[in-house]
Amino acid sequence: MKKVLLLILCLTGYYTSPAQLMQERERYTKADTLRGSDNENRDWWDVLKYDIMVKPDYEQKTIEGTCTIGFNVLKEGETMQIDLQDSLMIDKVELFEHLKTKGYRRTQIHFIKNDGVYLLTLPSKLENPSVEIKYHGKPREAVNPPWDGGWVWTKDSLGNPWMSVASQGLGASCWFPCKDIQSDEPDSGIRLSIIPPDSLKAIANGREYFSYEKYGGGLKKWKVKNPINSYDIIPYIGKYANFNDTYKGEGGKLDLSYWVLTYNLEKAKKQFTQVKPTLQCFEYWFGKYPFYEDSYKLVEAPYLGMENQSNVAYGNKYINGYHGTDLSATGWGLKWDFIIVHESAHEWWGNSITSKDIADMWIHESFANYAETLYTEWLFGKEAGNEYCVGTRKRILNDKPIIGPYGVNKEGSGDMYYKGGNMIHNIRHILNNDSLFRKILRGLNTTFYHQTVTTKQIEDYINKQSNIDFQKVFDQYLRTTQIPKLQFTLNKDKQTVTLNWTNCIAGFDMPISIPSTSKRLTVTAEEQTFTLTEEELNWFTAKNLLNNYYMEILDIRY
Repeated sequence: MKKVLLLILCLTGYYTSPAQLMQERERYTKADTLRGSDNENRDWWDVLKYDIMVKPDYEQKTIEGTCTIGFNVLKEGETMQIDLQDSLMIDKVELFEHLKTKGYRRTQIHFIKNDGVYLLTLPSKLENPSVEIKYHGKPREAVNPPWDGGWVWTKDSLGNPWMSVASQGLGASCWFPCKDIQSDEPDSGIRLSIIPPDSLKAIANGREYFSYEKYGGGLKKWKVKNPINSYDIIPYIGKYANFNDTYKGEGGKLDLSYWVLTYNLEKAKKQFTQVKPTLQCFEYWFGKYPFYEDSYKLVEAPYLGMENQSNVAYGNKYINGYHGTDLSATGWGLKWDFIIVHESAHEWWGNSITSKDIADMWIHESFANYAETLYTEWLFGKEAGNEYCVGTRKRILNDKPIIGPYGVNKEGSGDMYYKGGNMIHNIRHILNNDSLFRKILRGLNTTFYHQTVTTKQIEDYINKQSNIDFQKVFDQYLRTTQIPKLQFTLNKDKQTVTLNWTNCIAGFDMPISIPSTSKRLTVTAEEQTFTLTEEELNWFTAKNLLNNYYMEILDIRY
């Protein structure tokens, strides 16, 4: 006699093939393609350094500035694409060359604007070149930062001006001229000079190396030594107070610097004690903090938060959770500060390892999301981590694939957070070996340290190091909206089970590992029978399976 327990209704989904992705890409404009692709006006030159000066006018909501771009010539090319969004305009461009025999040469450069980008006409032969671009205008004002970004003009609770920028997705070209594509980071870092109004203080990435305070806030210059993605380059301007600390980590002494609004100083000193255990956890799992030379900073921001490299934006109101909410609805997410944990994880995933194309942003967000689970586990044990991870699944939309269309500056689904994190949870439990899982996470951060990467590079590395082919797992979770369903039958002999996957792509073969033993069952779409011990059968229940894997149980038959 069979008893059927229907746990979850079947859901429909779709797989986005390469051909469909190409068709989707064709729906975008030429401007989208120019912005999102490494085209012929970009691929011949490599950014070495940005030297940016910006002066905001709070009353007029305008900025003026200069950006000098040092670059290396990779191959022949005469037209250089510079990105600067429509609300800003270039006034003048000059080419600087450091000549081997004649010293220094300066040439004014012709430029035009076409399809939303600026095209500079350069000589065919260049020696140690850089271009200096003067610009001004009224930058796009952020509507709902950091999600709908731009320049932020606001006031603190005492009525003092408070300014910053949120540019992820929108792009750094919303406030300075640059090569606005993730695949090209300035190899030698950046300098950012800020001229704030009145007596306000100006904070930026890296370390301050010059300050002129004759007129109150004065000129502030900050320097980053490491490669940095353009969307991570962020100024903050406001009535800030500062306090400092140090952390002894895998890379030696790490300087910790905190910049907060003056009236929040005491709250910050209490809340930011969470930074050290966060760094300790992440150095254990991911390897040494990637930017010791540039320090670690939290800076209070007029928006929730952002992973700005060595310059993390903090706006979580000095409370635990996500603005006081537990995203997992389990209670565990209220025991630590979401912004400190999630955004700090991005120093490894997003800032050190950066996706070449914004379509592959899961590399940033899925691993940073899973870092929340690892931190919960670090503080409260593995079961707490499991509960937190499983609790976030209710936020998965399955609206579209996690990987977006390439070459058009388009992200995929927001499921790159919770669904992507749960995919990593699957892989961890398939391995059934936390030493190996940790070795893979640390190995990724060693192999791709300070690099821009593709999804294929990440997939290939995990497949090789684990000695398991996860390609169909990646395809299922990253490239479709289908959630695989497990059909489970306990046979009459009570010692064997018949398993198969449904609602899955062709060839889907995600294994299931039973933690209490070394047994790994490679399940496919075809029904297979496995012999299990009584102990293994006891573990093999819906609850245990669903705590370890993001899938659905089609039915359990007895």
